[in-house]
Amino acid sequence: MSVPFTRSVHAEWIKLRSLRSTWYTLACLFAVGLGITALAMNSAGKTYAEDPQAWDPTNRSLTSYIVAQLIIGVLGILVITAEHATGLVQTSLIATPRRPRLLAAKVVVAVGVAVVAGQVLMFAAFFLGQAVLTTQDVPHARFGDPGVLSAVTGGGLYLAAIALLAVGLGTLMRATAGALATLVGIVFLVPALAGLFPAWLRGMFFYWPTLGASAVFKTVPDPDFPHPWLNLGGMCLGVAAVLAVAFVVFRRRDV
Repeated sequence: MSVPFTRSVHAEWIKLRSLRSTWYTLACLFAVGLGITALAMNSAGKTYAEDPQAWDPTNRSLTSYIVAQLIIGVLGILVITAEHATGLVQTSLIATPRRPRLLAAKVVVAVGVAVVAGQVLMFAAFFLGQAVLTTQDVPHARFGDPGVLSAVTGGGLYLAAIALLAVGLGTLMRATAGALATLVGIVFLVPALAGLFPAWLRGMFFYWPTLGASAVFKTVPDPDFPHPWLNLGGMCLGVAAVLAVAFVVFRRRDV
C-alpha cells in the first residue's frame, strides 16, 4: 500500500521544523535582511544627491536580497543535506521507497517555506525602508506606486527560486559545504567576474542570479535588463533544469 503524497509532505515538514538549524536560519534571514535594509536606508540621502534621476527607493529597500539569497539558500540545502549528515536518509527511503516521491515532498516543503519567508521578508524590508526614508529629506515610495507591488512580490519569488536551486545543489552534492560553496560561486563569484567571460557566454547573464534576474527588484527601468520578469522566468527555467538533473541523479545512485 503506497503512502499518500500529502503524508510524505507532512512528514518532511515535521522533519524540517524539528531541526533547530531551520529556526536559526530563518531568524538569521530576517535579522540580517532587515538589518541591512536599515543600514542601506541610513545612507540614502547621499545616494539620492549623487543621481536623483536614477533614484529608486523601492530597490534601495530591497537590497538585502543580496545576502538574503545566500541565507535562504542555506535553508534549501539543509532540507536535503541534514539527513545525509545524520544518515537518516536511509530511514526516509525505507518509509518512502519511491525516491522521486521523497524528493518531490522535500521540494514542496522547501518551496512552501521559502515563498512565505521570502515574501514576508520583502514586504517587511519595503515598509521598514520607506519608514526610514520618511525621516529623511528624500523621496520615498508608497505601496500603491507603479511597479512597487511587482518588485516586492517578484523579490519574494526570486528568493524562493534560489531556495529551490539550493535544494537541487544539495541533492547533487549531498554535503552542506560543497553545495554552499557552489551556491556562493553562482550568486557572488560569477557575477563579480562577469566581465571576464567571452561574449558568446554573456547571454546567460540576462537570466543569472544577482544579474539579469535581480532586475525584478527595480521600479526604475534598467536599460541593460529591460524585461525583468522575462529574466526571472529564464532563471526559474534554469533552476528547473538543475532540479530535473537532481531527480535523475537521486533516483539512480546509492544513498
